[in-house]
Amino acid sequence: MFVDKAKIFVKGGDGGDGLVAFRREKYVPEGGPAGGDGGNGGDVVFRVDEGLRTLMDFRYQKHFKADRGEKGRNKSMHGANAEDMVVRIPPGTTIIDDDSQEVIADLTRHGQEVVVAKGGRGGRGNTRFATARVTAPEIAENGEEGVERWVVLEMKVMADVGLVGFPSVGKSTLLSVVSAAKPKIAAYHFTTLTPNLGVVDVGDGRSFVMADLPGLIEGAHEGVGLGHEFLRHVERTRVIVHVVDMSAADGRDPYEDFLKINEEIKLYNAKLEQRPQIVVANKMDMPDSEDNLTLFKERLAADGKEVEVYAISALTRGGIQELLYKISDIVESIPNAPEVEGVAQKEERKVYRFEKREENDYTIRRDNDVFVIESPSIEKLIKRTNFSTQDGVARFARILRNMGIDQELRTRGAVHGQTIQIGDFDFEFDEKQ
Repeated sequence: MFVDKAKIFVKGGDGGDGLVAFRREKYVPEGGPAGGDGGNGGDVVFRVDEGLRTLMDFRYQKHFKADRGEKGRNKSMHGANAEDMVVRIPPGTTIIDDDSQEVIADLTRHGQEVVVAKGGRGGRGNTRFATARVTAPEIAENGEEGVERWVVLEMKVMADVGLVGFPSVGKSTLLSVVSAAKPKIAAYHFTTLTPNLGVVDVGDGRSFVMADLPGLIEGAHEGVGLGHEFLRHVERTRVIVHVVDMSAADGRDPYEDFLKINEEIKLYNAKLEQRPQIVVANKMDMPDSEDNLTLFKERLAADGKEVEVYAISALTRGGIQELLYKISDIVESIPNAPEVEGVAQKEERKVYRFEKREENDYTIRRDNDVFVIESPSIEKLIKRTNFSTQDGVARFARILRNMGIDQELRTRGAVHGQTIQIGDFDFEFDEKQ
């Protein structure tokens, strides 16, 4: 089964908690704090494996969570960092954030990597908070939570040449003739439901990969029929081979078919109109094909379209070799596979990063007798603060006071004992602090 799209959940590992500990050795008076930092959580890394051809594995496993870091240890020892979770994906996979629809990465070469869910940072142990004034702090941070998100994986066939055209024009037959591929072939429409790939040996030492892509119909750019399930794969090909049924079977007009297919490709992505295209007049062994080809070329000339048409018969193999030479020449002139718009392709490992938020980003609003503070950075601070110790509570209060929140609450009318809500937590405003 061919699977070229999947939606999965990824989560980086949480960081390990820092430790509150003190040295208690016989000959070390006033040993001081000795709590180590927690280890960092593992990243979720996507790595290209050229041995994969579909996204089939993601039909059965949709959740990927990296391990969390180990807790800090005594004697100021750092907890171990968690190993990264490496997820193998096929070449030609585009990774899209499901919420923002932003393209995170477009991976095409074997071994390429991208971090899609960063692991959380480990919490600091009390060794980190010792100062000349506070020599024995009982403060340790909790580990930071790892990034979590839903992502959509879209695989676009990695082929040098893509065969396009209406259903039943002979694309599958052409692929079976020029390569060892064995696509399903029949006389009814929509035989090809998934892309078929084959390696074509030109005969002069050159070769290229050709893909027989599912047939198009009108409205495909809007998702009609196979729609985007087909057009997605055209983006990656270097050369478009447009196959036209010159026998005019079922009363079809070859020239109108030619115009409709090109219009669908253009409406899906205007840049594809600039992609090199070869027009192939197939089924020239049929009785009326010669007359239809003459009319086809006349209409091309009348519309001012300078297009070279290659007449072939996939059934009798007439004209095939000349066509392969031409395709190979064009493929050699375009050394690299086209990139997805807006995504750079690099060899080194890439990390997808969020925009850094300002530390003092907070808003205060009043809800009856409760003051509600909304701030991503403060909510993050709450998760990292250990409220089980007096020193941890005092540090949290000191940070909020330095941010100017205490003064802002007083300005808005907050009095001693009033409830202050931050995220899922309720605090009491203490004017004595």
